[in-house]
Amino acid sequence: MDKTFLITGGAGFIGSAVVRELINNTTHQVINVDKLTYAGNLESLASIESNPRYTFEQIDICDAIGIKSVLDTHQPDVIMHLAAESHVDRSIDGPAAFIETNILGTYILLEEARKYWLALKESRTDKAEEFRFHHISTDEVYGDLEGTDDLFTEHTAYAPSSPYSASKASSDHLVRAWQRTYGLPTLVSNCSNNYGPYHFPEKLIPLMILNALDGKPLPIYGDGAQIRDWLYVEDHARALIKVASQGQVGQTYNIGGHNEKQNIEVVQTLCELLEELLPEKPKGLAKYRDLITYVADRPGHDVRYAIDAGKIERELGWTPEETFETGMRKTVQWYLENKEWWKCVRSREYQGQRLGKLD
Repeated sequence: MDKTFLITGGAGFIGSAVVRELINNTTHQVINVDKLTYAGNLESLASIESNPRYTFEQIDICDAIGIKSVLDTHQPDVIMHLAAESHVDRSIDGPAAFIETNILGTYILLEEARKYWLALKESRTDKAEEFRFHHISTDEVYGDLEGTDDLFTEHTAYAPSSPYSASKASSDHLVRAWQRTYGLPTLVSNCSNNYGPYHFPEKLIPLMILNALDGKPLPIYGDGAQIRDWLYVEDHARALIKVASQGQVGQTYNIGGHNEKQNIEVVQTLCELLEELLPEKPKGLAKYRDLITYVADRPGHDVRYAIDAGKIERELGWTPEETFETGMRKTVQWYLENKEWWKCVRSREYQGQRLGKLD
């Protein structure tokens, strides 16, 4: 049965992938709610913006009146909450925006969703029974892993390290409290590092690709030995839709790509792909690897993240379609073929602000 999905943060990197997946590969209606901060980019949705099943609403999730209006107008069956401030370096430089959006914004969205759901229970019981609130979070809420074989599971204790991860941990707790206290039918998913097309250029992989194309340094924090589990964004989008559609209320699902790599390995892989796909380099550059530069480590930098995604595979039948090798090749090719997109992004008003080096 066709449903109406309301996606918060649908103009962001992961959110836009979810919107494109829903429009291109399902028959559901999609309402995209996005404030359009620096990382929100409607050009990432140009391919589907004229689809009659797609609607965009420019609303801040901290605007309770605006959220109530969009819920009343569009009567969604599913809310997928992806709107968030999400960059660790930015959270270190200015944590206030992370507290406001990730904590206060999630609270406001939960409260308006609860009121909407209670009204449904009085007027449309069948719709209320099917309603779901899916909160999308990060593996960074768990802190980092000490052992080389340990994995984050859905029962791992929270130990966030940065203002960003602390704010996401707070929002996770709010969602679970609204389910436990008020009965709101919520689900939570925690994902590993995403990468792929339409990724904002301050993040590790697009930053390294674009710096390499310009012949600029490829800055690596510390010794580059930090380990992350890399998940191709389109695989993540498919997983999120499965969780929202088939997941059990009150449950948490960890989503990972089964691709643990040191940050230095990621950058070296990008350099190798560029050698193959774009052998003509900036003037005076012999090899892309020569651009790798080591810089002072980030404060409180987590050493290792790794996801156990066994639960979502066992219960919902999801596994990633892309390997690290196939996903990285697709990503590099996309940035080489879509220069207009990233040139437009880099030319906007936030150009010149501090760009992060890793995750």
